[in-house]
Amino acid sequence: MERGKDEMKTYWSVPIVMLLGISAAWGQRADQRAENLVIITYDGLRWQEVFGGADARRLAPEAKPDNAEAIREKFWAETPEARREKLLPFFWEVFGKQGQVYGDAEAGSISTVTNGRNFSYPGYNEILTGAPDDRIDSNDKKDNPNVTVLEWFNGQEGFKGKVAAFGSWDVFPYIINANRSGLPVNAGWMELTESPDPARLAVINEFARETPRVWAGVRFDVFTHNGAVEYIKKHGPRVLYISYGETDDWAHDGRYDLYLESARQTDEYIKRLWELFQSMPQYANKTAIVLTTDHGRGDLADWTGHGKDIVGSERIWFGLLGAGIPPKGIVKNTTTTQGQAAATGAALLGLDYVKANPKAAKPIVP
Repeated sequence: MERGKDEMKTYWSVPIVMLLGISAAWGQRADQRAENLVIITYDGLRWQEVFGGADARRLAPEAKPDNAEAIREKFWAETPEARREKLLPFFWEVFGKQGQVYGDAEAGSISTVTNGRNFSYPGYNEILTGAPDDRIDSNDKKDNPNVTVLEWFNGQEGFKGKVAAFGSWDVFPYIINANRSGLPVNAGWMELTESPDPARLAVINEFARETPRVWAGVRFDVFTHNGAVEYIKKHGPRVLYISYGETDDWAHDGRYDLYLESARQTDEYIKRLWELFQSMPQYANKTAIVLTTDHGRGDLADWTGHGKDIVGSERIWFGLLGAGIPPKGIVKNTTTTQGQAAATGAALLGLDYVKANPKAAKPIVP
């Protein structure tokens, strides 16, 4: 399907004792520089659900939600705080306590897109380059004329050949300009090619080939996630970008039930990544995560869409976690912009992206 008007296991587990140890360790690492960075995006996940959980208005009988009884049982609670913890349990247990969270309007925290388009390609360009670009005015498969922070990282000492990207949307090779940058970018329904376990990789690819494709240009996030995990185990990248895409597409399809289910599943994927990092000496207590979204969505009647004419779709959110990030929880009474993601990631690695790209927004954390 097209993505809107303008848009188109490896299952790692760790004992509870280990997780508790991780919780304690992060407070001790907050003043230390990260050695590895992961930038993660949820496509089109609204700030309303991030901070308030399932929207009562979307679950009301008059809204005629799909699978209403099952969704209410799984995601409903009486308070916004309880609902958001049901929807994104890892985010609120770990990012919300050991990291920093931005974009909660109720706390006076406003995070916004600045490109004025409020859809995917312009949003991902802003996230990955630090600045909007009026030339990026569609989701067409055109090579990005801008150098992303990923390409810039690949030119820094100690990072050459240690940067990679995985995305569910098939436009990412163009957004990251794989032709020019030479970065490994696996996106859309591309086969996965990197794993220390060829037999496992073959099974994942077989499942992908045999899975019905709801959207021609967007694969299910399970394949993106497992591809990234296999790449981490084989190559140990220092900088990794992962874009999960299902939330946006289920929203465009008007499936609030599957939008919530996908948001919950992606939270689980991020948890598994975190646990994987803590199990590997290269990453444990040396890794930072910058988590955000490419755009927001409209409110009640317009929640399925976004764009410059849909009020509220410029509103986004951030989550920061890991080395170099003091635990603050929800940061109140502050403003942040989408473009700050690039320089924030660089700063956490001790690098000055704004000096190299003066148009880029300054980092959120020093």
